[in-house]
Amino acid sequence: MYQPESPVVVQPYRLVVFDWDGTLMNSTADIAYAIQAACRDLELPVPDTAAASWVIGLSLERALYSVVPDLTESQRPLFIDRYRYHFLRRDPHLELFDGVKNLLDTLRERSLTLAVATGKSRVGLDRTLVATGLKDYFAITRCADETFGKPHPAMLQEIMQHLYIEPHEVVMVGDTSHDLDMAANAGVHGLGVSYGAHTVEHLKKSPHQDILHSVAAVKSWLLERV
Repeated sequence: MYQPESPVVVQPYRLVVFDWDGTLMNSTADIAYAIQAACRDLELPVPDTAAASWVIGLSLERALYSVVPDLTESQRPLFIDRYRYHFLRRDPHLELFDGVKNLLDTLRERSLTLAVATGKSRVGLDRTLVATGLKDYFAITRCADETFGKPHPAMLQEIMQHLYIEPHEVVMVGDTSHDLDMAANAGVHGLGVSYGAHTVEHLKKSPHQDILHSVAAVKSWLLERV
């Protein structure tokens, strides 16, 4: 099991990169439901909620390979279609976690650069950025269908290269071990949140600076380090 170094290094950050689903958007249960519903539609074994939640944040291809191992290549297009159907039916009702807008406003006021690295598709992220009014908050966003998915470091590396920011100036905030492992692979700090897809016990197995339990706690933690 991973044991964080002690004491934790406190340093100023210039860039905060957020995961989307389960970190900023309260969508974990809806994604898991859509995976389960698509399995039912195709008469495939239905994963339990924990298994369906565990793959959130991965690229779609890797997620399906893990959570629906009986899915054949010929079934894949229909499965994706049914998944999107079920998710989009719930999409209009999805909301940001309480305090997210205030968190982002406060960080911008402190001249922090903000970015997103997500397993969502580009189409899906752009749609939800417009719906939430957050499109202009982020200097750059990266999606799994544009490059390598988590935990590969490519999304973070491309963000840093675009912004000319060094790894020691970056913290990645996410609700899954995929986020924390991506951060470690890119040489940046990882900050876990426990209110999304992965349990505290699972998050603790990945490199991390801290694991926090609310958006308010994330805000306080970051403001002490800028």
